[in-house]
Amino acid sequence: MAEVRNKQVVLRDYVVGFPKESDMNTVEGRITLKVPEGSSDVLLKNLYLSCDPYMRILMSKIDHEGFGCYTPGSPLAGLGVSKVLESGHPDYKKGDLVWGMTKWEEFSLMNHSKHASLWMDVVLASHILVSSLSTGMPGMTAYVGFFEVGSPKKGENVFISAASGAVGQLVGQFAKLTGCYVVGSAGSKEKVDLLKNKLGFDGAFNYKEESDLDATLKRYFPEGIDIYFENVGGKTLDAVLLNMRFHGRIPVCGMISQYNLAQHEGVTNLAHLIFKRIKMEGFIVNDFYHSYSKFLEFVLPHIREGKVVYVEDIAEGLENGPAALVGLYTGRNVGKQVVVVARD
Repeated sequence: MAEVRNKQVVLRDYVVGFPKESDMNTVEGRITLKVPEGSSDVLLKNLYLSCDPYMRILMSKIDHEGFGCYTPGSPLAGLGVSKVLESGHPDYKKGDLVWGMTKWEEFSLMNHSKHASLWMDVVLASHILVSSLSTGMPGMTAYVGFFEVGSPKKGENVFISAASGAVGQLVGQFAKLTGCYVVGSAGSKEKVDLLKNKLGFDGAFNYKEESDLDATLKRYFPEGIDIYFENVGGKTLDAVLLNMRFHGRIPVCGMISQYNLAQHEGVTNLAHLIFKRIKMEGFIVNDFYHSYSKFLEFVLPHIREGKVVYVEDIAEGLENGPAALVGLYTGRNVGKQVVVVARD
């Protein structure tokens, strides 16, 4: 079978500081659209790619405790929704729509034995094609972070940073469904309005307009915070620690404010973890996929009933992937950032 063009987004070199579009190149590779005879490989046509904050970590030369890192000159990798063109594996057949790990390119030949732990599911209905990226990994992250790490109770006070992002917007809705009081922070008026008017948060504020985060949190949480869903780190975390209630919980999902800094900001109020008996726990969603079916049982009925909604920011074309990814770290995106490679 003849080779065909395969557009790819590759990392030019390891990144130091804030990533730039020029840290990535869009190049044309070649691929044969055929699964090798006798292999269990799966040939994919990539349709939608997910832009996620953790990808910045993989652009560094340092392997952060098993996260691994990208290889300069090779395509980026991340979550995506793809169409199976040919399969040597019995779990996948031609025409299946799947979501899981793939590469930033038009076509990918994936070795299932190498990536088995990262392949998630066949998409069962075309109407959840793009939303698989919003309610798939981000949804699982929100679910396990909030319910399994946060252990919420009805009536508790919940604060979420980066609340309009892919994970934060879902944590807030899950918290409201649980009967909690929910406030989120975001980086623009548009995002604050989104949290309050579309996603149902009880309150929201633009952290860029608040000179005293401690005072701001006391205004929104006069009785303190029971659960802080941590997405940003730094000064926000420091202020939150002053406002946590006794036996509060802090699920640590990310610290996006720190990823691009050569010198990380210090946190000075950690002693409050002791004084207030606070549980602060980092988590990685890959450790919780045994709960995937439980997550689906929870979220799918709420989606069908319109009780959980999701906001996506769509970039058209693989060549616009670098700009979309870099935009995560300046807050350019509104909602879940998705790159459309092809629509069928």
